[in-house]
Amino acid sequence: MIRAVSIRRGTRLRGTLAEDAAELVGSALDPVERRALREAFIRRHADEVYSTLTNDYLEEIRVEELVFAAADHFPGLLPSAAEIAAERELKQTEKVGHELDQGIFLAHILARPRPGAHLCHVMLRPRWEALLKIDELQQTGFADLGLATVERIGKAGHVNLRNPRFLNAEDDGATKALEIGVDLVLLDPGCEVGVLRGAEVDHPRHAGHRVFNAGINLTHLYHGRISFVDFMIAREMGLLSKIYRGLWLSDDWESGLEDTSEKPWLGAVESFAIGGGCQLLLVMDRAIAEQGAYFSLPARKEGIVPGNANQRLQRFVGERVARQAIMFERTFKVGKRGNQLCDRVVQPGAMDAAIAEDAEQLTSSGVVASAANRKLLRLTQEPIDQFRRYMAAYAREQSRCMYEPALIENLEKNWKAASRTL
Repeated sequence: MIRAVSIRRGTRLRGTLAEDAAELVGSALDPVERRALREAFIRRHADEVYSTLTNDYLEEIRVEELVFAAADHFPGLLPSAAEIAAERELKQTEKVGHELDQGIFLAHILARPRPGAHLCHVMLRPRWEALLKIDELQQTGFADLGLATVERIGKAGHVNLRNPRFLNAEDDGATKALEIGVDLVLLDPGCEVGVLRGAEVDHPRHAGHRVFNAGINLTHLYHGRISFVDFMIAREMGLLSKIYRGLWLSDDWESGLEDTSEKPWLGAVESFAIGGGCQLLLVMDRAIAEQGAYFSLPARKEGIVPGNANQRLQRFVGERVARQAIMFERTFKVGKRGNQLCDRVVQPGAMDAAIAEDAEQLTSSGVVASAANRKLLRLTQEPIDQFRRYMAAYAREQSRCMYEPALIENLEKNWKAASRTL
């Protein structure tokens, strides 16, 4: 298992962009020296690299494509698409650690104000898959996205996570489907409010019941099927950020006005919201929980960073309790401390009626006023530049976590991952 390495003293680049890029393809470099040289290069040239890749900010490249565009344009800077694809076939513990270089690259791009801000806005654009599906939703009121569905009920657009074999856990495919679903709700003028909910599952313990979200698919993580960029980064900058900020439909990304088109969101929690499920509640305008449900952020057991929860959770429960949740596995049960993470508790069977009532309340003053109020509330807590700086640090730290031996040890000890199959 590869450990993260810091840049060596004495590693310096002093040439032009082209001259320094030529140094990256030196065949005599060992892996430690190569990673140090790569970091020295992107630290020095982050602004120039991003400007080159985006044609001076005229092209919009999602983060999943940006890392491979950089690999193609600057040979030796990042692992190629073929190298990453080959590692996808290996268990996490068998990988060389190519994604560490992607983490370093994205950390420096996001740390720079101009490229970082542009990339954050690019990730708020609707996905092309949503643009292909929007007519279907508008005409039929329903869209099947495989691991998620979208259904318009009244003025509410319901996005249902549908990954029953894994108790509605999120993996690369499920997160992509959810982001497309969120795009569709935000694009459809017939939807004035978004609702996020888990579909029914077939697990013996919960058969026939809805489960909101079981967090990251730990089986996929153990078997190396969770992508650092497609999941860990794109989920935060795409799915969660779109729920929190809406879609960026204008061309203004430098004024600081956060010129986004957004709608209020409601989370309906049945059974539990674990890990990523709990993270989703932190960007909701309203959370309804069924009696007996619970929320948790088992980051210590998983050995990873729980997305943006480190900065968002403490707004709800305070810094001390947030540390207890993230570092000491504190669980929030509905009816006790969990009520700080939800706004309304309902009895089993009463969720549909509660959703309809609260969706109506969220838009009763008009969609424009609702969007304006949520935007101004957000600006006092997490302006997009603060999000950018957090994501810069997160990119580096999360890539390191994914390649620490402790991650595999945690999964084998706490999840019995070695005995679980894909």
